[in-house]
Amino acid sequence: MKTVNYCVVAKINPADRESGEKKYYAVVQSKGQTGIDEIAERISASTTATRADVLAVLAALEEQVIDNLESGQTVKLGDIGSFRLSVGGEGAATEDTYDTSLIERVKVVFTPSSRMKAGLNSLKYTKVPIKNPKENGGM
Repeated sequence: MKTVNYCVVAKINPADRESGEKKYYAVVQSKGQTGIDEIAERISASTTATRADVLAVLAALEEQVIDNLESGQTVKLGDIGSFRLSVGGEGAATEDTYDTSLIERVKVVFTPSSRMKAGLNSLKYTKVPIKNPKENGGM
């Protein structure tokens, strides 16, 4: 069974920020990062594709995801999930007075597939000490 490390940190209660009351919440502690090279190596080891071929396909996938998002498309990657854009900014008094200068930010929203959600719902958790208490000060 896969496990995720977490630590417990005090945070101001989001339901009542003005009181200053703190509550304790779990925060995931990463075990590190896996980069595209390591992923390519693992895929190559479990298929007939070479590492170079896998890297080429993954690089092309990156480009396609970016290009399709920039074209306003939602990108669905099978059992991984979907990526889409979301914008935020200022509102206008009327629809007619709204223009794109009011858009202040754009972000990519990821929605996991039902298969991924099911896998995440069956994770086990291991409590670990806080790695760096200063990193958790802003949480």
